[in-house]
Amino acid sequence: MRSSFARTLRPLGVAALVAVAALAPATAADATLKPFNADYVASYMGMEGLAKMSLAQANGQWKYTLSIKSSLASLSQSTTFEDKGGQWRPLAGTDNAAVLIKKVNKQAQYDWARGVATWTGDVKPDRAGPVKLQAGDLDAMLVNLAIARDVAAGKPLKYRMVDDGRVKDLTYTVAGKEPINVDGKSRQATKVTRTDGNKQTLLWVVDGLPVPARILQRKDGADEMDLQLKAMR
Repeated sequence: MRSSFARTLRPLGVAALVAVAALAPATAADATLKPFNADYVASYMGMEGLAKMSLAQANGQWKYTLSIKSSLASLSQSTTFEDKGGQWRPLAGTDNAAVLIKKVNKQAQYDWARGVATWTGDVKPDRAGPVKLQAGDLDAMLVNLAIARDVAAGKPLKYRMVDDGRVKDLTYTVAGKEPINVDGKSRQATKVTRTDGNKQTLLWVVDGLPVPARILQRKDGADEMDLQLKAMR
């Protein structure tokens, strides 16, 4: 997780940490990327805050951004990527976090011409790369977009994530349907889960929304981070 939210939003990311939108729905029949903004209510290790998520296009590339603010912490993560005929390829990423007096700033570069990814900033030497890239690789934040896309299309939820100086194979499981409240309305959602040791990630995907309506990360059986969609339009 660059921070933990991305590894889940990164597949979560501080997965965990914690948009009101001009949104055109992306459904199984229409998985085309469209700009959006969304607002989430965020809870991280007992701290309440707000999160904003957005997708914007410029110069043939896309930028997916998450920002989280609470009284004790702030986070900003972004991924710049390109859409190559439906295959999303990360190009660059940033991860900035400030929790009390501790600050972390990281940058990622995905050089597809050379076929490697590298990381700079506040990273350990063994996490700087280079890491060899393969076709289909995603970073942690893009996994979240991919899950929403692939649940709608009924595709397998398996991904190769290249993030934070390492490679990780991720497999998510559909755990059924549940109602979820979105912007004051009850919506039917597909519940998706993944367990990794003492950590569990749960996502609720609503048909027509390009991002999960809720992302919950648990550690040792206790809720660590919770993002719940407040408004999207």
